[in-house]
Amino acid sequence: MTRLRAVVPLLGAAVLAVIAVVTVREAGCDDPGRYVLRGGGYELVGGCIAPGDIVLPEPPATPPPDSTAGDVPARS
Repeated sequence: MTRLRAVVPLLGAAVLAVIAVVTVREAGCDDPGRYVLRGGGYELVGGCIAPGDIVLPEPPATPPPDSTAGDVPARS
């Protein structure tokens, strides 16, 4: 029983490693891309991600500044 407890995690790790290797080989991307320094920041050039693959949500609208706050005198 003790030997089985030692072997089962190793077999599980081996199966996960094989799955990872097969997944990477079947990904279908010949160019993994590279990072290039441009304009003070890094940009991913190449790779399998097209600009339309990542969709960013619109930022929430900020309320306009309260225009009546400047008309009220400050209390002292």
